[in-house]
Amino acid sequence: MNKNKNKNIAVVLVLVLAAGCSSRLQDGAYLPPMDPTRKVSEKDCSRSIDTDGGNLMCREVTERERRAKIAEEERQARARREAEERAARERLERERAEQLAREEAARKQRAAEEERLAAERRRLEAEAARKAQEARERQERQEAEARARQRAEQEAREAAARECRRLEQERLDGRALLANFVDDYGKVEEYKGIAGQITAFLNKARKVKPCPPAVAMLGQPTKK
Repeated sequence: MNKNKNKNIAVVLVLVLAAGCSSRLQDGAYLPPMDPTRKVSEKDCSRSIDTDGGNLMCREVTERERRAKIAEEERQARARREAEERAARERLERERAEQLAREEAARKQRAAEEERLAAERRRLEAEAARKAQEARERQERQEAEARARQRAEQEAREAAARECRRLEQERLDGRALLANFVDDYGKVEEYKGIAGQITAFLNKARKVKPCPPAVAMLGQPTKK
């Protein structure tokens, strides 16, 4: 009960003070000056008042001022939207640039890996080619050495065959001389003895070793 009574009294006092203030504002005689040290919050009386501290100065706003304020608010809102859109575009561009940088780095890494593999492949191919060349050269060298040995062996066989035939020819020539001597001088008394020995020698069976062939058959190894 006391609370309601106090509340009613407070409402009556507010109405009385408001009426007095209104009458003084209209008369202009009792308007106290504002404290210059306090902050002044200028408000549009056509809108709701936000009491954020300081002295309140309520005034009528003209249509032109209202349109200008609305235009300024729209400009600021548009500027905020443009800034947000610009920030979004810059973020997208930055993300796109980062993506392109990552893709370029990945491409360079793949290219470097491919180049490394290609270099390794070229190295292996060069190594294989070098070994093949060395094998061919070794084979050619062995074949050349074999041909040189065969040629030397062939020349030795030919020389031995020639020497054998020369010696055989000398023996034949010597026997022919002995036979001619017997024929020419065998009846001479002085040479009858030696002629008989020569005849016995010529009639004795010969054990002559045949000369080896000068050319060996291909594919047959020579005896050493």
